[in-house]
Amino acid sequence: MALGQLEIVVNGQGLHEFTEEVNHWLAGQNLFGSGLCTLFIQHTSASLLIQENADPSARVDLENWLNRLVPENDPLYTHTLEGPDDMPAHIKASLTACSLGIPMENGRLLLGTWQGIYLWEHRHHRGKRRVIIQA
Repeated sequence: MALGQLEIVVNGQGLHEFTEEVNHWLAGQNLFGSGLCTLFIQHTSASLLIQENADPSARVDLENWLNRLVPENDPLYTHTLEGPDDMPAHIKASLTACSLGIPMENGRLLLGTWQGIYLWEHRHHRGKRRVIIQA
């Protein structure tokens, strides 16, 4: 079993694919047999998901839908010190996933043809997010 960390650069709110970064890390581990690749994000305002990676309009539609479901500047929010996108980001992260488990065979992810691994950034900021990887 191997444990590592990936830093994913985000340029603001939206879905950021990092399938290749996971594949690159796995390739360096010399894994054999079947197993599970576990990914865990160490943040409370971003999430992880597996989603279509062929048509970018699917990602745009997901982002637009979630922004409509959880708007900024809702008068019910009391957690507002970190900006108008912070509380909505926490709600979005609670509705989505902080970890993923993906089956593997001989160090290769068993993703479907149009599936990619995404970090879903719910804040507007640019920067890096940490994802723990275990395989």
